[in-house]
Amino acid sequence: MAPEHRSFAPHLTRRRLLAAGAATAGAVLGGSAGTSAAAAEKTRPTVLHLPNGFRPEGITIGGGPYAYLGSLGDGSIYRADLRTGEGSIISTGPGTPSVGLKLDHRGRLFVAGRGQGARVVDARTGEVLASYVLTTATPTFANDVFLTPRAAWFTDSFQPALYALPLGRHGELPDADEVVKVTLSGDWSQVAGEVVNANGITATPDGSALLVVQSGVGGLHRVNPRTGVTQLVDLGDAAPLTNGDGLLLSGRTLYVVQNRQNAIDVFKLAADGRSGVFQRRITDPLFDVPTTVAAYQGRLYLPNARFTTTPTPQTTYDVISVPA
Repeated sequence: MAPEHRSFAPHLTRRRLLAAGAATAGAVLGGSAGTSAAAAEKTRPTVLHLPNGFRPEGITIGGGPYAYLGSLGDGSIYRADLRTGEGSIISTGPGTPSVGLKLDHRGRLFVAGRGQGARVVDARTGEVLASYVLTTATPTFANDVFLTPRAAWFTDSFQPALYALPLGRHGELPDADEVVKVTLSGDWSQVAGEVVNANGITATPDGSALLVVQSGVGGLHRVNPRTGVTQLVDLGDAAPLTNGDGLLLSGRTLYVVQNRQNAIDVFKLAADGRSGVFQRRITDPLFDVPTTVAAYQGRLYLPNARFTTTPTPQTTYDVISVPA
């Protein structure tokens, strides 16, 4: 059944987003201080090897020392132990891509499925709890996802829209016809064709709005979540965020992965996200087209998607860890 797109749900308010912003700021790089954390950092591997042919794209890390990655090949979900580098497939894919993914505190993975919309997977059992058609428009490319206490937000790289799955008071998943569509307007100018537009997504430091990077033109947009009106974030003299991909917010620090540049640009944002100042660029010789980033105890973890390498069943893939 095609989704009945609704206007923005009244309970997904600025206050709810503010709570999400505070949680993100406090938890992303938490635990990096102290002797035990410092000792753990010295022993954790800096390269995590994934199964040959896996083709990673998205990564998410919860409160424990485990990273979850999705496959662009068959959509399988892989769990890696950050302490040892060991891991295994926890959910066999449906045969279609898994792109961005995020883990909530209930142990559920919200997965962007490119042209297949979205699905929610139990991180413990691998069971698919729900699947959603986000739009019937074509082409569509559900690329990345960001969680607030009351919604899961998805970007569409081929359509000028965001989609929200409203969550119940106790995290209940919505019905299939409750997908909310928010059309992007304001400063947003969609590039026609199958060009990657909206990609990575997060919240502003104060949680009052969303931030979305537009990969093809290298712009960072502040998005009103109720109206979809966007405003370009003033990043001063910083170079365009060309091939901007995954976003990670920690306090007022924003990490922007630029995949084919093999780099992460780091900005200090104003609380409301309307402006930012370039701080530094992080690179590593082991980067091979990293797509996005997650953090754990003072380190950043980036999957090498290796888009410039023709994928085969024997192609090697890994996750690279660098200091935050």
